[in-house]
Amino acid sequence: MARKQREIRLRAPYLKRLWLDPAKIADRAEYPFCLPFLQGEFELSFTSAITIIVGENGTGKSTLLEGIAALAGYDEAGGGKGYRPVDHGRAIERMGGTLGAAFRASWLPKITQGWFFRAESFFSVARYLDEAALDDPFGGPPPDFLSHSHGEGFLRFFEERCQRQGIYIFDEPESALSPARQIEFLKLMRRMDESGHCQVLMATHAPVLMAYPGATLLRLTKYGLEKVVVQDTDHFKALREFCADPDGFVQAVLAE
Repeated sequence: MARKQREIRLRAPYLKRLWLDPAKIADRAEYPFCLPFLQGEFELSFTSAITIIVGENGTGKSTLLEGIAALAGYDEAGGGKGYRPVDHGRAIERMGGTLGAAFRASWLPKITQGWFFRAESFFSVARYLDEAALDDPFGGPPPDFLSHSHGEGFLRFFEERCQRQGIYIFDEPESALSPARQIEFLKLMRRMDESGHCQVLMATHAPVLMAYPGATLLRLTKYGLEKVVVQDTDHFKALREFCADPDGFVQAVLAE
């Protein structure tokens, strides 16, 4: 497990800029480099502590976050630096690592602690943490994230792991959160933001999370990344139509 990094007094964001190095790409036709948004000269700048990425399934949001996580030193299955919650021995190809190896980045300074959260691998990571605590002769009781409901386990995990200085990457954290729990997660984001020492990169489909004030909201399409306001996202428009007339909305989409 990685040593605790000395706290830096500079405020987030720490990862300032990210770009693809063509010299590190063996074949543009291979996945993930064949994804439309990675064609040409891909570059991403971070100007605020919280960056939120939205887009349809299949556009590459998770792949992008995996690449950034690998660049920051996290396992692409999730966790913090030094954690390896999943056995990759039988993996055919590690997409996040492949993309991360082709990235170059500008840091000020480089932060080596934080967390990469993936909803689909949460239970593997939580089990890893529980077992690691049991094996630690100097540790206290295990965190026991798995005895809670899915949503409660998520929130407890976030509360305990996302308070220190670092870079935090969340891939669809709303997956197990009810609307009320999403509001609690917003409050956690506010505490992280106000601390001044947490940089957050998040992909989400939840309009409630997209609306976090002061965040940089980016829409990922086949043409790349573009700034957007929450009211112009397809997610918000669909939710607004549903709330205005639930019965009519459902009838219409089922009739298509």
